[in-house]
Amino acid sequence: MKSQTIFITGCSHGGIGYATAKYLKELGHRVFASARQQKDVDALIEEGFETYRVDVNDYMQVDTALADILTKTSGTLDAVFNNAGYGQAGALEDIDTQYLKEQFETNVFSLHNLTNKAIKIMRKQGYGKIIQHSSVLGLISMKYRGSYNASKYAIEGIADTMRLELKGSNIFMSNLNTGPVTSKFRDNSLKTINNVDTENSAHTKSYEKILAGAHKKVPFNEEAISVAKVVENILNSSKPKPRYYITKATWIMVILKRLLPTSVMDNFLSKY
Repeated sequence: MKSQTIFITGCSHGGIGYATAKYLKELGHRVFASARQQKDVDALIEEGFETYRVDVNDYMQVDTALADILTKTSGTLDAVFNNAGYGQAGALEDIDTQYLKEQFETNVFSLHNLTNKAIKIMRKQGYGKIIQHSSVLGLISMKYRGSYNASKYAIEGIADTMRLELKGSNIFMSNLNTGPVTSKFRDNSLKTINNVDTENSAHTKSYEKILAGAHKKVPFNEEAISVAKVVENILNSSKPKPRYYITKATWIMVILKRLLPTSVMDNFLSKY
């Protein structure tokens, strides 16, 4: 196995980015890990990672990290994993447009920013791999996750278009359509329900059920290592696939969407 260099965003402890960074580092890859909060950066440094404090919404921090990485690697970077992102809980009618904009700033616009900068590096060197962390919710929609759904659908559109525009460049773009995976994502997402006026909503009873079942076991849940192994597969592949379905939940939802009429699928999804 050839050792490769990879820049991963969103590597706070307990998340998918961290699990992936740790796994790839143990395999001998050179991992440049970033996190938004200093405490996570300090923890990563203690574990021996080459680490940067990067809030992906701060494009200057992204530029600084990339510049330092290129200095350390003599100007090359094999792969970028756009992992940073978060979920916003609540019915779309209850979410102020401000919060939808913030969702897109982090999950979409910042991803596009780093992607464009990575492509410039990779076009110059003549190769590269860009991994976009989408979701099963970039393929199917579920209620009370509308803001997150919309951001992940946007990532699907970006990746589908850019793959066509990158054809023949030896730069590959892959989406990870991840289903339920053990991380802090769900807990962090539920905290954002504070942005919603739950007491004066048509969905008040639903919010009560959501909060009551916050720690309920999710069907088909897998550990974060499932994602890390797919990223490893992409690094080792000469021609990565455009899309990787991760967890049985993703496969089930995708198959059902292909087979069922929209009205039937809506009835099915409305139960969850």
